[in-house]
Amino acid sequence: VQLQASGGGLVQAGDSLRLSCTTSERTAGIYAMPAMGWFRQAPGKEREFVAGFSWGISRPSYADSVKGRFTISRDSAKVRVDLEMNRLGPDDTAVYYCALGPGSVVQIGTTPRSYAYWGQGTQVTVSS
Repeated sequence: VQLQASGGGLVQAGDSLRLSCTTSERTAGIYAMPAMGWFRQAPGKEREFVAGFSWGISRPSYADSVKGRFTISRDSAKVRVDLEMNRLGPDDTAVYYCALGPGSVVQIGTTPRSYAYWGQGTQVTVSS
């Protein structure tokens, strides 16, 4: 199983970044109805949910801290999920991880244990 995250970097407060998470077609086929999400982990803090999709639910889910600033998008082939991040602030500094797990028509998983597979992480640093 391979998830490849990219797009991190060092930016100033107020800037934007776009993260991408790509999988192989084989990985995308693990679940007939997958869920893919983005999490982040800042130093000394627990890994937290940022945004996610379940292919069984039309609308994505966002953490309150990023609503209105971040937008998650996906392709229908289930091989790529992007995270557009706008108006970044120092509190957004973290390692960002993409994750893959079984989806649902009821809810989108917002805890790390909801996802079975993880990418290697990409660092986002926002300077004030």
